[in-house]
Amino acid sequence: MSQLALYTFGVLKAPLADPAPLTHALIESGEAVYPAISGHPGYLAHAEAADGARGSHFELNWGAWGEFVVPSWYEKGRTPETTALAATLSLWTDPRSAFDAIYTGVHREALNRRYDWFERTDYANYVFWWVADGVIPTWQDGVTRLEHLHAHGPAPHAFTFRHAYTTEGSPTTLKDERTERRGAPSADPLGAIRDSDGSHSATRAG
Repeated sequence: MSQLALYTFGVLKAPLADPAPLTHALIESGEAVYPAISGHPGYLAHAEAADGARGSHFELNWGAWGEFVVPSWYEKGRTPETTALAATLSLWTDPRSAFDAIYTGVHREALNRRYDWFERTDYANYVFWWVADGVIPTWQDGVTRLEHLHAHGPAPHAFTFRHAYTTEGSPTTLKDERTERRGAPSADPLGAIRDSDGSHSATRAG
């Protein structure tokens, strides 16, 4: 059985240490996201620093999730005072479950404010890929897949909500991922998103 890995990355306008009220609102929003998402059907796990430690993403011990790394286009700081990024790494059962968790509730509310906090870029900011059951993806895996998506577009190796693939490598859609227990399809959920823009990163890596 396979599991779905999701990596997200966004560059912030201001460092996380910035005392401005807008940054404080971002942090509060992020702290509310994972408790809500963690209880969502289809959620399996997400990267957390060992012992719940806080500090610069680059200095923390992420255990089995590996050393924290970032895409080549990140050019801001790497210290607790200068880090200006938001990244997440998580595991899901399927794309539909991830979509429902991300585009509803408190995470949707955060998405609606994303351009208050995040820089607009032409880079992909999230990527999916399948991993074998029991495999824990690393931050390096996420960066490698995101950079591949940006350079080459969606493929079984690295894909998006709109251009998704099955575990066998066949193209699929979120509607294909629906199960009978969900009932009749509603309006096209993809109207809310574009291929790779619209950051949905939490305020701290997790």
